[in-house]
Amino acid sequence: MKITVIGLGYVGLANAILLAQHNEVTAVDIIPEKIEMNRMS
Repeated sequence: MKITVIGLGYVGLANAILLAQHNEVTAVDIIPEKIEMNRMS
């Protein structure tokens, strides 16, 4: 399943990590540094 998480604050980041265990997750935030800090290889 493809899922988009908008906002990588406290709740958004935790949800993105949990959902990424079995799904394809795209994370979106207005602060580019948050995306780069949390990018998974």
